Amino acid sequence: MEFVSEKIKLKKYTSYKYSGSEWIGEIPKDWKVVSNRALFTERNEAGNESLPILSVSIHTAVSNEELSEEDNIQGRNRIADKSNYKLVQPNDIVFNMMRAWQGAIGAVSIIGMVSPAYIVARPNNKIHSGFFEYQYRTVGFIQQIDKNSKGITDFRKRLYWQEFKNLITILPSIEEQVDIASFLDRKTTQIDKAISIKEKQIELLKERRQILIHHAVTRGLNPNVKMKDSGVEWIGEIPEHWEVKRLKFLCHITTGSKNTEDKIDGGKYPFFVRSQTPEAINSYSFDGEAILTAGDGAGVGKVFHYINGKFDFHQRVYKFSMFSEIEGLYLFHYIQSNFFNVANLGTAKSTVDSLRLPLIQDFLVSFPLNIKEQEEIIYHIENAGRKISSALSIKEKEIEKLKEYKATLINSAVTGKIKVS
Repeated sequence: MEFVSEKIKLKKYTSYKYSGSEWIGEIPKDWKVVSNRALFTERNEAGNESLPILSVSIHTAVSNEELSEEDNIQGRNRIADKSNYKLVQPNDIVFNMMRAWQGAIGAVSIIGMVSPAYIVARPNNKIHSGFFEYQYRTVGFIQQIDKNSKGITDFRKRLYWQEFKNLITILPSIEEQVDIASFLDRKTTQIDKAISIKEKQIELLKERRQILIHHAVTRGLNPNVKMKDSGVEWIGEIPEHWEVKRLKFLCHITTGSKNTEDKIDGGKYPFFVRSQTPEAINSYSFDGEAILTAGDGAGVGKVFHYINGKFDFHQRVYKFSMFSEIEGLYLFHYIQSNFFNVANLGTAKSTVDSLRLPLIQDFLVSFPLNIKEQEEIIYHIENAGRKISSALSIKEKEIEKLKEYKATLINSAVTGKIKVS
């Protein structure tokens, strides 16, 4: 990665001094450490109905977007009356009182207004707020915000003005603030672009894996095989020697008897609930090969598990077991590839995101009767899948390294560990 190589070339300042703060450490000799009371004044000027509503999240800086639920005081719905909204101007720093401890703090670049959930901090002197946005979103500073926020639980935590103005800030000269902010704008844009490219590559790899699985379980592995019409519109043509049967004739289908509250941290057996991540439990109701899928909620048609062993499962989770004429792993790959689209067909989808037993029982499965052919398809899917999973893992690690480098670069620049001007 070209960004990492540049890190080595960056210079350091000629001399340093102890900042007086353990989390900051040493800073360049000419830099200062001051409290925010010396830098900012709280502003509560009323906004104007014609102004755009601005927001800031833990993921993005200040932007002209509709406020999300977390931006509303105590989670209340947005109200039409904006009389309590606050005016913000370029170079102001704003933060969401409820989310500042997570990094919801940023610099304003346009005239707008924010909800009463925000504090507006206006600079007293000539400072570059872009530099302070980078500083305030570093891990070290967010940890200070967290320590100084009022409230016992995360839900109740608030960073009020009194606490914000007592926080300490690193203060280089205005010229260096501008240089550092400009450097970080340029470098973080490059890093974010590199991350975006790798994220798209990950999506393409996942799409490739899905296409590979879908083709294998609906067309088989022989490209020259004679095809026939399956008689099912969404399945289309299948190899001439394949069969199409309803799921109820291929396995036993039932639901569990446990509730989410039955989970036990560090339990002995897997406990399948309606999410992609199994919980744990000390009991088991089944020992053997099975496929499990969410019966309702956001995981309908998306969450599937394959297991061969002891486990327990939720009362709204379906278990497919005791397979007849079909290999469990073949059926797992088949329904994982096809079930979501069928479950969400206009004629089949319920008014709520839930699966009814008749829909599951009548789900159509195409497959070769020859078990050896099924096993060959399973091997092909899993062998190719391992290669794609390996490529995905590499891309994900590269993204993590880029994110780590970005965080390190920002922290090093705003604390003076490197000299960018």
